[in-house]
Amino acid sequence: MPSLRSLPVVPLLTGLLLLAWPFVIGFGLAHNDLHWLLPLMALLLFLRLRQTRQQAGPLRVVTQVVAAAGIALCLASYLLKTHQMLLFYPVVVNAVMLAVFGGSLWSAMPIVERLARLQEPALPESGVRYTRRVTQIWCAFFIINGSVALFTALHGDMSLWTAWNGMIAYLLMGLLMSAEWLVRRRMIKRDSQ
Repeated sequence: MPSLRSLPVVPLLTGLLLLAWPFVIGFGLAHNDLHWLLPLMALLLFLRLRQTRQQAGPLRVVTQVVAAAGIALCLASYLLKTHQMLLFYPVVVNAVMLAVFGGSLWSAMPIVERLARLQEPALPESGVRYTRRVTQIWCAFFIINGSVALFTALHGDMSLWTAWNGMIAYLLMGLLMSAEWLVRRRMIKRDSQ
């Protein structure tokens, strides 16, 4: 019989929870229903943390730190009955991502280059320069997005917080990923000519 953490439904549930975090928190705060949601959210994040032990790759630590931060915020909010602490989860996620991406700029290989080398181990020098620039762009994104997330958390307007952290930030992230993909395709086409 498979263990609970090896079931395919657990990664799906934890992934959906992380994507839906702003809506779940917004709903819970609006309806004063977080007392039963917090333990469930902490459990799913704990399962997510356990799953990452089996993962490989450069983003494993990011997933672990983000899950641990979510668990800590859930537990602190539950014990202290200060549910506004949960509003800072997107800020923590952006700070962790900035630390990982920004810190990798001082290593031998920035994070985007590591990810690119998973598909293309013999990355040309132009690709190395490009991935460094993309890493810097992502750092700028995490600074701006994290700052706006912090503003929305401190401002206390739940509709603004939910709109930014649950929709606008994801749209901007998708836009940045799409733009980067298009630029990368154009560079590959140009370099292959």
